[in-house]
Formats: sequence, C-alpha cells, structure tokens
Amino acid sequence: MIDLAVITIYTLALLVIFIYSLSQLHLLFNYLKAIRATDDSEKFDFSGKDELPQVTIQLPLYNEYYVVERLLRNIAQINYPKNKLEIQVLDDSNDHSVEKTRDLVSEISSKGFDIQHIRRIDREGFKAGALKEGLKIAKGEFIAVFDSDFMPGEDWLLKTLPYFKNEKIGVVQTRWGHLNRDYSLLTRIQAFALDFHFILEQTGRNFGRNFINFNGTAGIWRKECIIDAGNWSGDTLTEDLDLSYRAQMKNWEFKYLEDVETPAELPVVISAARSQQFRWNKGAAENFRKNYGKLLKDPSVSFSTKFHGFFHLLNSSMFLIVLLLAVMSVPVLYIKNTNPDFSLYFNVLAAFAVSTVIFFACYYVAYVKIHGKGIKNFFRFIGMFFTFFSIAMGFSVHNSLAVLEGHFGKKSEFIRTPKFNINSLKDSWKGNRYLNNKFSANLIIEILLFLYFGFAIFSAFKLNEYGLLLFHLMLFSGFGFVVFKSLKAEV
Repeated sequence: MIDLAVITIYTLALLVIFIYSLSQLHLLFNYLKAIRATDDSEKFDFSGKDELPQVTIQLPLYNEYYVVERLLRNIAQINYPKNKLEIQVLDDSNDHSVEKTRDLVSEISSKGFDIQHIRRIDREGFKAGALKEGLKIAKGEFIAVFDSDFMPGEDWLLKTLPYFKNEKIGVVQTRWGHLNRDYSLLTRIQAFALDFHFILEQTGRNFGRNFINFNGTAGIWRKECIIDAGNWSGDTLTEDLDLSYRAQMKNWEFKYLEDVETPAELPVVISAARSQQFRWNKGAAENFRKNYGKLLKDPSVSFSTKFHGFFHLLNSSMFLIVLLLAVMSVPVLYIKNTNPDFSLYFNVLAAFAVSTVIFFACYYVAYVKIHGKGIKNFFRFIGMFFTFFSIAMGFSVHNSLAVLEGHFGKKSEFIRTPKFNINSLKDSWKGNRYLNNKFSANLIIEILLFLYFGFAIFSAFKLNEYGLLLFHLMLFSGFGFVVFKSLKAEV
C-alpha cells in the first residue's frame, strides 16, 4: 500500500508538470506565429510636440540610497516636453536616503522639471499604497512606473505612447533588460529565467489574446484603466499582477512590446534573490486565490484564456510540485529496484520525459533571441539550461513555503529587494547596509535535502539503477549551490 501511494503521488506530480509543459508549448507556437506576423496596431503619429499627451512618471522608493541618484538623473534624460511631463518620487523611505533624494529632486526641479518628492506618514499598502496615493494628484492621462533600479532609454515614452491610439489599450509593457547579466552565475540564471518570461511567455500570451501581466515596472498605464479596474490594492504581494487581471476582466487590452528593452539590475547576492523570489511566488499564489475564481466564472472569457490564466497564476506553485516529485523520487528508486511488478508501469512513466524536451525547446527559442544561434551558443545553452533548472530546484523549499503561505492566506510584509548599483565585475556588494544576513530556518531543510539527494546518487550506484541519476545530480548540485551561497553570505 505504501509503494502504491508513493507511485500515485509521483505519477500525479509528473502529470501536472506534463500538462504545464503543454501550456508552454502552446505559448511557443504563439510566439513563432507572432514573430512572423506584421504588427498592424493603431498608433498615434505624434509628429508634432503639441499632440503629445500629459504623462506622469511614478517612481516608488523605499530606502534606495545606492541607486536613487542613478534613477533620477536617468529619468531627467527622457526625451519629452517638460510642460507635458510630471515626475512623482513616491518616497516611503525611513533612512538617510530621504535627504539624498530631497536634494536630487530640488536640483532636478531647478532645471525646469515638474518633479515632486511625495512622502507618506506610513507604508500602508506598501508599493501599491504609494502608487495609489500619487495617483490621487497625478496630472497625467498616462502613468508610467519605474522601480528604482530601472533605466529607461531617452525615447522610451515616444516608443510606448503611440499604442494608446487604440482606446481599449490600458497598458503598454516593455521587456526587461539586465545591466549586470554577466556579474555572476546567480545573475546569469536570473537573466535566463526572466528572458524566457519576457520573450516567450509575454509575447505568446499577448499574441494569443490571453491575459498577460504588467510587471510592476517598465510599463505605462492609461489612468482611466487603473481607476476603472478598482485602483491599486495592497492585499497581495504582487499588486501588479492583481491589477492586471482585474483590468483585463474589465475588458481592457494590454500591449506587450518585446523589442523595447528597459534595462535593470539583477540581485547579486542570494539573500536578495530569496526575498524577491519569495514575494513574487507568494504574490502569485495570493492572486490565484483572489482572482482565478472570478476568471473561471466569467462567461465572456475564452477557454484558452482560462487555461493559460490557470497556469499563469499557478506558475509559482510548480515549485511545490517539483519539490514533491523530487522527494518522492528516492523511494521510487527503491520501489523500482525491489518490486518487478511495477516495471511495465515505470516504462510507461518514462514517456513523461517529453516534458523536459518541451521545456528545452521553449527555453532555447528565448535564448536564441538574446544570444543568437550557432553551435557554440547551443552548447552554452545546454549548460545554462541544466544549471538553471538545478538551481531553480535548489530554491524549491524556499519558494514552496512562499506558495503555501499565499494559498493559505497568511499575510506578510512587503520585503523590498536590496539594490546595489552593480554594473560591472569591478563593483562590489559587500558592505551594503540593506543586506539581510539573518539565519534562515529554511537553510536547515535545504542542508538535509542536499544530503538526501547525495544519498540518492549513492543509491543509484548501489542498486545499479541509473534512470533518475541525472535528476538527482541536478537536485544535489542545486541544493548544494543554494546551501553554499547562503552559508557564505551568513559568515
């Protein structure tokens, strides 16, 4: 009975991952169609500056001492008439960065910019609360949002605003770039994952007329859309995803611009990556809990959108499924070796390996978009593909706990991701005053799983069963990476 229970759980986990891979395959087909299609979107001409609309740029800040100067000086370089541009610095900081920000705002204001330094008494609603507060007095018909580490190009507004000629467009979202992609292995794997999302997933969903999400930054809203959708809300940790779904359920359309890149900084230490991953994964689970029931019951929403919306909002929950699969895989190894009655069944289960092939193809298409084709890049991709999935599985405990908190409705504070102003290999993160070096209890579980999958590798040679060896090697190295990096940061 125990053997049957283990195999049943293991099979169900494989089945969920397989169905999820089919959703990704459909997005791949959409993406390939999209890159061959001609974009016939309605666009404003804006040949004369008098035709340009009033725009408000919102810059939400919380203790951003290291990057605030870079941010504000970059925003001041945007090519747009000063009499049509308002800049709101929504500063919830509670440290000495406030004085630095105030001085920079004063300097930029003296150059003729309409820029305000907006402070609140408390952080109610966190980022969502700050955006909502600024919106009350925003002059712009369109609201652009940039997090503190983003660096939009001078022509960013001129590239995005024309698409609002279509009055149904509520948001124009641009692709994230990476200022410090090659700083370390940690930044390279983050870039690898984000490139996949911003190239294949966002383009595939948008082309297929399925719901996409405003990514919290590097996008621009029609003010009317924000208000019509119910305004910003801080009841989830991913207020951007929440408002995106509410807006699209109100029949607003989103436009995604893959070819407009907005570079930003990736977290360079594992504690910063952990805090970001926790917020994103918990927030997605919270949004599934809040919004998917409404989406499912909406008769005006297509089956395709409901299908992709299910996996979009449950994307982070795949960490929980993978963790379950990984833990079950070790007893499965022993069952396969000691119980020949299941041999035919295990041969059938091997067919689920097609999921890996699908993921491989999807990620390769996104990789080629950034790095190009060629045999060298193909082999680099293979290395990065297995490295990424190994380390992603190493994060599965941390992210699974975030997902469970989200699904069960446990509330937590919005934890900001520390910024470092890291642009090159010469820059160092050490000494950053915002780093959290507190010991995480999750690390104990990760150490135990590192040893557990080391035992799985030993068992493969002991039992002469090598079918799961690669999987266990990936798990062992992934948890090893997370444990080593975490212990190093704790010292």
